[in-house]
Amino acid sequence: MSRDHNPLLDPSKQSAATRLVHGGGKRTDFNETSEALFLNSGYSYPNSQHAEDLFLNKFPGHNYSRFANPTVDMFQERMALLEGAEAGRAFASGMAAVTNAVMSQVRAGDHIVAAQALFGGCRFVVEDYAPRFGVESTLVDGRDPENFARAMRPNTKVVFIETPTNPTLELVDIKAVAEIAHAHGAKLIVDNVFATALYQNPLTLGADLVTYSATKHIDGQGRVLGGIVLGSKEIIEGDVHTFLRQTGATLSAFNAWVMLKGLETYALRVERMTDSAEKIAAALADHPKVNRVIYPHHPSHPQYELGKSQMKRGSSLLAIDVKNGQDGAFAFCDSLAVALISNNLGDAKSLITHPRTTTHARLTEEVRLSTGVTPGLVRLSVGLEDPDDLIADLMYGLDQV
Repeated sequence: MSRDHNPLLDPSKQSAATRLVHGGGKRTDFNETSEALFLNSGYSYPNSQHAEDLFLNKFPGHNYSRFANPTVDMFQERMALLEGAEAGRAFASGMAAVTNAVMSQVRAGDHIVAAQALFGGCRFVVEDYAPRFGVESTLVDGRDPENFARAMRPNTKVVFIETPTNPTLELVDIKAVAEIAHAHGAKLIVDNVFATALYQNPLTLGADLVTYSATKHIDGQGRVLGGIVLGSKEIIEGDVHTFLRQTGATLSAFNAWVMLKGLETYALRVERMTDSAEKIAAALADHPKVNRVIYPHHPSHPQYELGKSQMKRGSSLLAIDVKNGQDGAFAFCDSLAVALISNNLGDAKSLITHPRTTTHARLTEEVRLSTGVTPGLVRLSVGLEDPDDLIADLMYGLDQV
């Protein structure tokens, strides 16, 4: 029997780890094993009629790399297979992906409900950017789904959440919020960066769109920027694609190729990082210099049961509230030899940042405190170093507080 009858030719029959290596791959006539990198902006056509038919979408093809490139296609398809989505569109950065996901779904006169615990850039899109175009927003405490229900209006078109949240690792009940959004005719958008596609599947819990900063775990080695939005073909090939095509926040072919290479080791990296994060959370939980360690799968997390029910594992991020406020946090971070001070995350290298003075610095102190960004809070993105070295490094840092 030939390989044409092998059931594993169907990606749906493959495990996630296999799809991360082979998914979406398309070979040229050269039969290359690594995905081809198409560094071209335009395409030629055999004749004028072909060009007209292509622009009329009478058949699939490529006419301009702002919105159609073979290397980017492969990245989008591989991510859709991983996520269990019908389609995806890639963007120049994670924030470009979030901006598209939100703004492509609203028009002047519409309303957005969002959880108040958001990354600073995401909060800007909802709270500052959308209202410039006549789209009002309401921010709520996302820990209680009833807060979303109370905030819904007849003109609410989008509910936007991230879970776990950046940087405090609060959780939002995706299934409950999806039911509330859909009951009011709104779409739910979930930023799933912290959980990763390996450990949380928002689409299966009712979300309509999922966003990622591919800069984080997907690249995973601090090299390039990128983002992606995933969901149904109707939404992705409709409003999301149109918004991308006309506004041009395009992922470069080179960055897409780097992301494809990153996906080949994605599962191995994230699983190793998560193993280490679990050990670190356990080691620091009762440290006398720590007010609290926040990790979704540690029993001390106030939403531990929700974390266990909607996340397969706790992923690679944790937050540490160090005693003595900002002075304590700075003394801690400045004493580390292995973990680097950086506001990125999902990297092979462990990275630590003080959100109050970096990622959330543009917010008022009132907003920071109301969302748990206290003066002593630091966010740790666990990398691929030996976990014993990381624990020893963190213990030394805490000794300096």
